[in-house]
Amino acid sequence: MLLIKNANINPISAAPIACGSILVTDSGKIAAVAQTLEAPAGCQVIDAEGRLVTPGCVEAHCHIGLHNEGVGWEGMDYNEIIEPLTPQLRAIDSINPQDEAFGLALRGGVTTACTGPGSANVVGGTFVTIKLAGKRVDDMVLQNPAAMKCAFGENPKRCYGANMKKSPMTRMGTAGLLRELLFKTLRYRDDKLAGKNPAFDMKLEAMLPVVEKEIPLKAHAHRADDILTAIRIAREFDLKLTLDHCTGGAIIAGELAKENYPAFVGPSLGGKTKVEIQTKSFSTAGILSKAGLNVSIITDAPVVPLQYLPMCAGLAACAGLDMAEAWRAITINPATALGISDRVGSLEPGKDADIVIWTADPLHTIGGEAYITIVDGRIVYRAQ
Repeated sequence: MLLIKNANINPISAAPIACGSILVTDSGKIAAVAQTLEAPAGCQVIDAEGRLVTPGCVEAHCHIGLHNEGVGWEGMDYNEIIEPLTPQLRAIDSINPQDEAFGLALRGGVTTACTGPGSANVVGGTFVTIKLAGKRVDDMVLQNPAAMKCAFGENPKRCYGANMKKSPMTRMGTAGLLRELLFKTLRYRDDKLAGKNPAFDMKLEAMLPVVEKEIPLKAHAHRADDILTAIRIAREFDLKLTLDHCTGGAIIAGELAKENYPAFVGPSLGGKTKVEIQTKSFSTAGILSKAGLNVSIITDAPVVPLQYLPMCAGLAACAGLDMAEAWRAITINPATALGISDRVGSLEPGKDADIVIWTADPLHTIGGEAYITIVDGRIVYRAQ
């Protein structure tokens, strides 16, 4: 067992505990979070020495492991730019846990990430949610599949219309291709249920969990009109949906509040490198949160390196997001939106012991990072 003592605990789900303790079981679960806990016989004890302790941070949208650091083309395994509809692709088959980005993320206090294909294709394949500590991706999985990636706006138009002179060349072309795939999936499902034994189709098989609402469409949508197109199609086909990027969301905050889909906001750090992100701002998260949405802050790593997720939350707080909500936006909010809040996102008995002891509060202090990072009750990073 493991006991962390003398910790300034922010459990996220409850009031902070000054000089508190956390007890972790041998199976890697949180046994108790309280002001005072006794160390059982033979228990490993970590003295936090008054440092801030929180749950591990959760990233709701990135490409870690599919875009390897510092190796160029050979490490770019996140976009299959051969045809615009590739739902049969699975992120798990591209993830390289030996990429240095994993260790850097753990040093940055990020312990869980939903990662997957990029946005070149109208439908790119399935995302997977993983713990960031491990050598074999199969043993790191929390959800597989976690969501089906689709993309609106500039990227499919550029990759196919501009570069290949093929559909989609327009936003209506993107929507049309997605609708056609969904209609075909519904017919395929209905034929199977009716015993008609349609010919096996790998793409349509991959889309069945989407139309059955087992997993959401994970919609890359920056511009306000693209966000509303994603919602229009989700409503038309009665689908689960997350709004990923949502950088133009502040313009339509009232409309998004009516729909109440989770908003994964970002990346907000960096330059405005294309037309569809001209309205991006660190103020967007606060505006959407105040409108009543479940807001998560994302890095879209490697666009912003994953270890800077807490810093992005701090910058959003400086731009108007409530500080407590900023912490929620990188812990329990993404965990809830991803459907894994029973495992991660807060410090509560029964949940996975994914815990960060910080050198300094990373939302307040530039350079604040993990002193110790624990995943499933095991120390996976310790500052030297």
